[in-house]
Amino acid sequence: MSDNYGPEMQNKLNMEYAIPRPLRLPVSPEEWQLRARACLAPGTYDYLAGAAGSEDAKIRDEEAFRQWRIVPRFLQDVAKRDLSVKVLGVTFPAPVLLAPIGRQALFHPEAEAASARAAASLGVPFILGTESSRSIEEVAAVMGDAVRWFQLYPPKSFEVAESFIRRAEASGYSAIVITVDRPLEGWQEPDLRNAYFPIMFPHAVTNFITDPVFMAGIPKRYYADHSYILNEVFRIFYNPAFTWRGLSRLRNITRLPILLKGILHPVDAEQALAAGADGIVVSNHSGRQLDGTISALEALPSVCERIRGRIPVLMDSGIRRGADVMKALALGASAVLVGRLYVYALSVAGEVGVTRVVSDLIAELDISMANAGICSVSGLNSSLLVRST
Repeated sequence: MSDNYGPEMQNKLNMEYAIPRPLRLPVSPEEWQLRARACLAPGTYDYLAGAAGSEDAKIRDEEAFRQWRIVPRFLQDVAKRDLSVKVLGVTFPAPVLLAPIGRQALFHPEAEAASARAAASLGVPFILGTESSRSIEEVAAVMGDAVRWFQLYPPKSFEVAESFIRRAEASGYSAIVITVDRPLEGWQEPDLRNAYFPIMFPHAVTNFITDPVFMAGIPKRYYADHSYILNEVFRIFYNPAFTWRGLSRLRNITRLPILLKGILHPVDAEQALAAGADGIVVSNHSGRQLDGTISALEALPSVCERIRGRIPVLMDSGIRRGADVMKALALGASAVLVGRLYVYALSVAGEVGVTRVVSDLIAELDISMANAGICSVSGLNSSLLVRST
């Protein structure tokens, strides 16, 4: 990635928009969301954009960024910027990862294959979800040597969880992200209103129907019975009894780094470290699971203070712009994950859309850092920010 990436992307967009075209790609996150709403079925859009209960937590996630203001420093040499970060011993060209978003065939026919290719082309890690529409192996095949992680919702069956991890290991995934903030599906009123229950869609169970351990438990006479298989997935998928003890069992079966996604409380962060976690993702699931939670950005400083740099702390929920990324990094995050934003773009323009929205986010980060007097990610810290009143 060029050390003048932002201005180069800006010039490219200026030239593109100087030529009138009826189907030009959006620039702002708001435009991507509006275009996604126009091209998706209402129930699908509501599922993607919605959150739990009153959606207070989702709203809070975005408002939290506006409560921190940037205090730029000028007359600094920012002619060259370095956006690279090192996470789990690997250097990435920018502090951005693609978050695990399941069932991507609902949004585009190429599903996770398109998103994964986009991530690979930019050199940013792609995190494949348990509920993906393309299998662990299919996504690995389209990514080549690019960095990929696998996200796991621990099912009730330890044997199936172990099989997923073994498949990820064999397919070149370099970390396991265990999501811990969804013992049960959140109370999502749009999905209830629309009778839209995505876990029961074939789009969500590809990793199960391609798993030898899971399929070994299905009587052969039911192999072609999708309803039976979907019910069996549903029977084991949610695991409200998963605890720190279960995490220890998973920790003991793999040498891959394990990150816990969904941590908000500093005590849980400390316990994650004690349990052998190699990283934490501070997240409230973008408000999808629990109404009224603290925002991820609000939780970030106390978690980072408790961890004190012993393991990387990443953050997601509410990231939409380059300034948001700056603020998260200044408050202690090692890198950020983006989710809904890239799926809006996937819905509109497939792989091209994902590539564009992520590259635009990185370009905006580059320009924002320069205009704040910062030439490297390592120079971002809390002295750059003040809390607004």
